[in-house]
Amino acid sequence: MTAAAAPASTTSRRRVAVAGATGRMGRMLIEAIAASDDLVLAGALDLPGSPGLGQDAMAFLGRASGVAITDDLRAGLGGADALIDFTRPEGTLAHAAVCADAGVQLVIGTTGFSEAQKAQLQALSQRVAMVLAPNMGVGVNVTLKLLQLAARSLQGWDIEIVEAHHKHKVDAPSGTALKMGEVIAEAQGTRLADRAVYERYGHTGERRADSIGFATVRGGDIVGDHTVLFAGTGERVEITHKSSSRAGYAEGSLRAVRFLAGRPSGLFDMFDVLGLQG
Repeated sequence: MTAAAAPASTTSRRRVAVAGATGRMGRMLIEAIAASDDLVLAGALDLPGSPGLGQDAMAFLGRASGVAITDDLRAGLGGADALIDFTRPEGTLAHAAVCADAGVQLVIGTTGFSEAQKAQLQALSQRVAMVLAPNMGVGVNVTLKLLQLAARSLQGWDIEIVEAHHKHKVDAPSGTALKMGEVIAEAQGTRLADRAVYERYGHTGERRADSIGFATVRGGDIVGDHTVLFAGTGERVEITHKSSSRAGYAEGSLRAVRFLAGRPSGLFDMFDVLGLQG
C-alpha cells in the first residue's frame, strides 16, 4: 500500500474566487473548495445590496475563511487565479472583461447567452483562458458524448428534447437542453438554428422531418432533468440524465479550474476538460 500524498501547501494551491457567493450554487462551490486539498477560496462576490456583504464567505459552514463577501469586483479578484461564475449573462460578461484585464481565468456555468454575447466571450478568451459550458456535471457531459454517437447512427429519426427545472429558473430551454440540440445537429452535419422548434400551439401541421423539438417543464425544486427521444419506425431510443444535487456541478467546476492551470488563453468546454473530444 502506498502512502497517501500530502495535501498541497497553501502557497501551491490554486486560488479561486466565486461569483454569486450567497446563492445556492455559490455556496455549493465554496463548500467544495473548502473540502479540496489543492484549491483555496480567494474571493467571494455578490451583488450590491446583498445582505451577505461583509460576512465571512464560509460563515454558513460554521467556520472562518478570512474571505469577506464583497461587491467590489476588482477587490474580490485580488490574488485569485480563477473565477467560477454561475450568475447571469450580463454580469458574467462584465466579470469576464475585468478578468481578462487582470489575467484571472474563468470557469463559466452561466446559461442564456445570446450568440453576440458568446462572441464577446470568444474575443476575451484570446487574452485569458476560459471554460464555458452550460452544464459542468461530469455525468451530463458523458451523456452529451452518448448523444453524439446516437445522432450519427440514427440519421432520419425524429428527435425531441424534454427538460425540467425548478420554478426559479429564468431561461428556457435550459442551456443544457440547447447544448444537447447543438451536439446532435453537429453530429448530423447540420445546425441547430436551422432545425429547432421551440413552440407548438394550435394547428401545427405534421411534424417537419428534420426538426429537433424542445419541451420545457418548470416546477418545485427540480435540479435538472433532461431526456432526448429518438423516435424511429417501430422502436424508440431515450437517453436521460437526472440531477438530484448541484454537487456534481461544483465538482465539475473544480475540475475545470484544475484543467486551466498553465493555459494562458483559449475558450474550452467540458469535453476538453474530461478528454471527450474526438
